[in-house]
Amino acid sequence: MSAFLIRRLLRFVVVCFGVSLVTFSILHASGDPIALIMPEAPEADRVQLRVALGLSDPLPTQFVRFVTNAARGNFGNSFFHREPAFRLVVERMPTTLGLTCLAVALAIAVALPVGIYSAVRRNTVGDHAATAVVFLGQSMPVFWIGIMLMLLFAVQWRLLPVSGWATWSSMVLPAVTLGAFTIVVMSTLQVAQAILAEAALSFLGVGSGNAYPTWGQMISLGRDFVTVAWWLATLPGFAILLTVLAINLVGDRLRDALDPRAT
Repeated sequence: MSAFLIRRLLRFVVVCFGVSLVTFSILHASGDPIALIMPEAPEADRVQLRVALGLSDPLPTQFVRFVTNAARGNFGNSFFHREPAFRLVVERMPTTLGLTCLAVALAIAVALPVGIYSAVRRNTVGDHAATAVVFLGQSMPVFWIGIMLMLLFAVQWRLLPVSGWATWSSMVLPAVTLGAFTIVVMSTLQVAQAILAEAALSFLGVGSGNAYPTWGQMISLGRDFVTVAWWLATLPGFAILLTVLAINLVGDRLRDALDPRAT
């Protein structure tokens, strides 16, 4: 029993170390926070602030300080809001939980009946239609779905608010966007998932630099012009959709051809 607990404890320590290391690496790969705080300040002032915040220290020193502060519950201050980061997270937690519950409820309400129907009525028109919708859902990145829904329902048709959290109608677009991804059964090829993961990271500004534009970066930059040049955010999303859809279709056919249970 003691050996089992020791192994579990060691695994816990390793997992915590790995998670903290990945989080620390992503934070540093996201860019220079000084450029966000002082975008137009001279370089001398930037260097002074970087020293004051400890960002000029060696990376191992910063990592140890990051882990030590996190273990004590001190997650520092937000560079953007200039407030304690943990308090900002707690303030937004009710909104996040409400949106998550609504998205999961929507996903269950749609996915469960469709899944049962496809299982009972295999190889029918409805089954093939559900499969086509699943392939489309797997091929579209969530952040692009959100922009397209915002473009249609908020900008073009003006049926729902484009942002905010004042009324229940403000929750519709975010909930549908998150629920659409949960509805789709995640059983696709790793290559397709890698494309979507890379697009999501580049959409957030993590990964390749500006010298190597990616579809995710194009969508991220194009969303600022969605009201005047909608194609800037739409066309890169369609490129991701078609690429991942093609990979999914090829993988599905190969699976059917090579699966011994299908013969």
